Amino acid sequence: MIVKDSNGTALADGDSVLVIKDLKVKGTSVTLKRGTLCKNIRLTDDEELIECNVEKVKGLVLRTEFLKKA
Repeated sequence: MIVKDSNGTALADGDSVLVIKDLKVKGTSVTLKRGTLCKNIRLTDDEELIECNVEKVKGLVLRTEFLKKA
């Protein structure tokens, strides 16, 4: 399974990615701003989803269409 970001670049475990669009996080009042860095991503069984930790939210699952490799 090959996981790709919004630009088509392949992603791997441990990569860092940037958010390309402001995203509201469900269940919290936090909004991830454009340009937020997510370090040490983990790939999931679904090629469209990754897990990461951001400074305010731990265990966040994001869609790869809103990310680009840093």
